[in-house]
Amino acid sequence: MKTKLNELLEFPCSFTYKVMGTARPELVDQVVEVVQRHAPGDYTPQVKPSSKGNYHAVSITITATHIEQVEALYEELGNIELVRMVL
Repeated sequence: MKTKLNELLEFPCSFTYKVMGTARPELVDQVVEVVQRHAPGDYTPQVKPSSKGNYHAVSITITATHIEQVEALYEELGNIELVRMVL
């Protein structure tokens, strides 16, 4: 049974992205810059380093207004050069 994301969400809703990327100071700024284009607001992302410190996990929560916004953010966040994975 395959369920689509838009069938599980009721908009507007709170939606958290977890972005895994190379541990560089500019990673958080680049993530926030992309999010601001699609969901302007005042964000305070949480950053957790990996056990060896090579990667950072950046968690950022938005108020999503429609499924196209959620999907566009997944795509654009994944296109950031430092990013390895978006959950």
